[in-house]
Amino acid sequence: MRLIESLKKKKFILFNIFFTLYIGINLIGGERGLISYFDKKRIYEELEFKNKVLTSELKDLEDKILLIKNNDLDYLDMLYREKFRYGTKDEIIIKLK
Repeated sequence: MRLIESLKKKKFILFNIFFTLYIGINLIGGERGLISYFDKKRIYEELEFKNKVLTSELKDLEDKILLIKNNDLDYLDMLYREKFRYGTKDEIIIKLK
C-alpha cells in the first residue's frame, strides 16, 4: 500500500526517468541512432568507391569503342591477335597476363 502511494507521489520523476531511458536507447541503438548512422556511412563510402571504379571502367570501354569505330588499325590488330591467338611463323608471342 505504501508503495502505491509512494509511486503516485513520484510519478513525475518516474515518467522522466523512463522517458530519458527511452530517448537514450533510441539515440544510440535505434533505427536512426548512432550505430545505424555509422553503418549507413560505411555503405555510402563503399558505394562511392564502386561508382568511381565503374566510371573508370566505362571510360575505358568508351575509349575502346571509339578506337574500333575509327578503324584504328593498331588496336584492331591487337584485338585480332589477342582473341584469335594469331601470329606469323617468325613471331614469338609472349603472354604477360
